[in-house]
Amino acid sequence: MNKWLPIVAALSAAGCTAADEDVEADLSAATEASLSEQLRGYEPAGPPLSCVPLRQLHGNKSAGEGAIVFSAAGGRRYVNRPSAGCPQMQFGRHLQFRTSGSQICRGEIVTVVEPSFGGDFGSCVLGDFEPYRRVR
Repeated sequence: MNKWLPIVAALSAAGCTAADEDVEADLSAATEASLSEQLRGYEPAGPPLSCVPLRQLHGNKSAGEGAIVFSAAGGRRYVNRPSAGCPQMQFGRHLQFRTSGSQICRGEIVTVVEPSFGGDFGSCVLGDFEPYRRVR
């Protein structure tokens, strides 16, 4: 019996890994579908930025666990893909920034809050900001 234990453990681990990859693929596909919908009528507007001015941002919306879309002045949008995702960011929740500067940058930790009752749902580490502009 003991000689089978390592084999069973290895097979179980392989099964979990495959299942985890399937779940990640589903989440990624859902994120990309949501991004596609939110960016309809927009086109890429240059290379990713490490920081954006806070005064230009008007709001943010989840595009699934893997991306956040920021609305900005001048018909722009920025897509941010947090390094470890942001699973707490769901409909009706927003990001709270705690920065002393005038910009928000890659690597900053933001808090996910529910404005209706003030709940704190965790945090996310921001990635680069991918700029998009409205198609004319």
